[in-house]
Amino acid sequence: MQVHINSHHFSLRTYYKGIEKKGGSKRVWGVFPSRSKVVMASSDGNNNTKSSQRVKAIVTLKQNGGGLLNGVVDGIDELVGKKLVLELVSNDLNPKVNSEKGTTIKGYNVHKTNENENNEVLYEASFEVPPEFGEVGAVLVENEQHEELFLKSIVIDGFHNNNGSLNFTCDSWIQPKNNDKASNKRVFFSNKCYLPSETPKGLRKLREEELGELRGNGEGERKSRDRIYDYDVYNDLGDPDLSIQLKRPVLGGSKHYPYPRRCRTGRPHSNKDPLSEKRSGSFYVPRDEEFGERKQKQFTETIVSSGVSAVLKSLDAIFTNLNIGFPSFEDIDSLYKEGYELPPLHATALNIIQNAIPTFFKPANHRDNLLNFDAPQPFKRDKFFWLSDEEFARETLAGVNPYSIQLIKEWPLRSKLDPKVYGPPESAITSEVIESQINGRVEQAISEKKLFMLDYHDLLLPYVSKVREIEGTTLYGSRTIFSLTSKGTLKPLAIELTRPQINNNGQWKRVYTPSSSSSTELWLWRLAKAHVVAHDCGVHELVSHWLRTHASVEPYVIATKRQLSAMHPINRLLHPHLRYTLEINALARQLLISAAGIIELSFSPQRYFKSYNSFYISSTHLFDIIYLFFSHRGMAVEDPNAAHGLKLTIEDYPFANDGLLIWDSLKEWITDYVNHYYPNPSTIESDSELQSWWNEIITIGHGDKSSEPWWPNLKTQKDLIHIITTISWVASAHHASVNFAQYMYGGYFPNRPAIARIKMPDEDPSLEEWENFMTNPDQTLLECFPSQIQALLVMVILNLLSDHSPDEEYIGQFMEPSWGEDPIIKSSFERFNKRLKEIEGIIDSRNGNIDLKNRHGAGLVPYELLKPFSGPGLTGKGVPYSISI
Repeated sequence: MQVHINSHHFSLRTYYKGIEKKGGSKRVWGVFPSRSKVVMASSDGNNNTKSSQRVKAIVTLKQNGGGLLNGVVDGIDELVGKKLVLELVSNDLNPKVNSEKGTTIKGYNVHKTNENENNEVLYEASFEVPPEFGEVGAVLVENEQHEELFLKSIVIDGFHNNNGSLNFTCDSWIQPKNNDKASNKRVFFSNKCYLPSETPKGLRKLREEELGELRGNGEGERKSRDRIYDYDVYNDLGDPDLSIQLKRPVLGGSKHYPYPRRCRTGRPHSNKDPLSEKRSGSFYVPRDEEFGERKQKQFTETIVSSGVSAVLKSLDAIFTNLNIGFPSFEDIDSLYKEGYELPPLHATALNIIQNAIPTFFKPANHRDNLLNFDAPQPFKRDKFFWLSDEEFARETLAGVNPYSIQLIKEWPLRSKLDPKVYGPPESAITSEVIESQINGRVEQAISEKKLFMLDYHDLLLPYVSKVREIEGTTLYGSRTIFSLTSKGTLKPLAIELTRPQINNNGQWKRVYTPSSSSSTELWLWRLAKAHVVAHDCGVHELVSHWLRTHASVEPYVIATKRQLSAMHPINRLLHPHLRYTLEINALARQLLISAAGIIELSFSPQRYFKSYNSFYISSTHLFDIIYLFFSHRGMAVEDPNAAHGLKLTIEDYPFANDGLLIWDSLKEWITDYVNHYYPNPSTIESDSELQSWWNEIITIGHGDKSSEPWWPNLKTQKDLIHIITTISWVASAHHASVNFAQYMYGGYFPNRPAIARIKMPDEDPSLEEWENFMTNPDQTLLECFPSQIQALLVMVILNLLSDHSPDEEYIGQFMEPSWGEDPIIKSSFERFNKRLKEIEGIIDSRNGNIDLKNRHGAGLVPYELLKPFSGPGLTGKGVPYSISI
């Protein structure tokens, strides 16, 4: 045994016995493998150990299948030379030298004690802690093995206080020792929370050093083993080195393309475009942000990263023409009955598809080239649901994109775009068009708040001419008008489609109504709805979903890791809301929103979505969620006498009704938590880490919008409660509301076509085009719908995105370890959990209420997206803590 002792540091090697002389006496440190305990005895025969505490460290490592992750083997004999070293750190400074006491003991895990049902292996080491050492506040861990280890937790048992034990929640990968590094030690603090000013003196330096390691120095390319968090612009969505046609604008860092920041990878820049970063096979995320074992397995089985790419490449090779559509509606319906039979392939190509999407290849089916899809719930309940105008309107309130419907406040409708470029700004939807359907005056309906709109006119019109240059697609600016009925439902009244002046062609615009006076008008209305839904699909996927949740939350994750210590109470409050987000966002950059990726291939407005995505940011709020929720859309007004302090414009608005329940329960829980750790405003303003965190979120994470007046101040408890509630809501309920019904409503793609491929038949038609429409209008509609490849890819992706992982963590379901160690916080969380269970019952009751027509009726799928809890799979309910898919 080797022993090193100085005024504040003791080291222990557990493979030898050694003797150290000090002050004429001997202390013998020994290891007894049979019991795996370190003991200390006096050589003068006096067993003077009563004042010391004998404590036992229980180290939990995560297993993978039949053994420890990365091939770590069981047993003492196999662990010789492969050591995990622990050092205990005192809360106190050494009074003699006024520095960290560091450690009394280094111990090695040489004794396996147990395996539990969670595929975890427990190791044990025991040692004596001298009385003068004080309270243990941290553990330093060094991995002397050849492979990384996943350290789940450390429990030190046997203390006279702390109910006999001290807990350290780790959940982190420990990299093997690197002899080139000055220090290979990782620090883990106990589960007790400390504000910066309250940090025990013995831990302050470690607290600062740990944050410094997580920030890095902003240099070099990040490696997979790194755990460094830094910012960069979105300059890796294109691939100009592969083809200059794949060059894409940089999002973020300019007034033309404002955007939140992403996690920095540090890859070299492109040879053909110095503004772009080279794309590599893997996209860096800090090691601890990667998917856990169960999550990764589930992802692999339902088309993970390379799986989607393989499908894309394989399907591209299968079809010689990417624009081939489905010949008939019977062929679409057969996807859910007989499946989709792929053309004959070479064995290697077929294997690629099978390996990429095994979920859709059912083992019971012996036809290897048959692709199977489950019918979405609405289609199972009502095969013709997608044709219904009532369903078209209802989904604006209870579907997958309830964030776009807005109250009409002004009349007549006018565009704000430059008329010299885009043509006359006046809408073609006149008062006569509306009044003929509502039996009243437009002005009165507006004053009574009974007219609503999906407005994608000014957002899309600037991209119409550009998109129309792409073969196999088209685009319009659109407005869709609805009226509120006496039953509390919406009724569609009119759709306006506009093409700006292009080349020598002047502006074209038409209004379509749900008239049944002629079959021609009926079919034109159906085609107009298909275009509007394609617009809504693009806005939903790229704005409501990607931009407002995934992209906006990424800077919160980075800033939290960089500025808030692991022992900071706000870090621990936010921790479950930030899990897996960087990993899923990296996969999106790699495969979904990249140049020639799934979104560009299959969604409107194809490769121009990045531009209009950024354009959308220029004219809207990014943070004030209640504003985004309702206020600016006119869907609610503040009313202190109303439930939740808001009076809804449409009383039966399922997303809003249920969402406000979740918002209030989150806010109540967070209020208790914040007020516990911050008893007065001065504690907020004096918290250096908290102020740096909020400043970095605004000035760096969302730097292009940092001067906007809508960013909240951070001076009081109320400010902090609002900020944390907003972040928590966006990561949980907002994301759940726009994500987990994607396959439900888009899995049968005629209901939500992601793209419209042909123009309206009455837009400057040729004689042949018009005759084809008049002779076979359903074929025109099929040609407007996505192609076979586009439809299959979107179905696969929506299925993946709508699927709950087996290891999903839902809000209020499980208590974070640090929360459970404080009785006040524990009690508050238990109230939060109880309230969420009550909300489940409230939502069930609402779905059974026959008076709520937007969530109850023949063939309707009940609105359950904001029910807090769920099992795995395509459930259409459940609110995970974080954006994890």
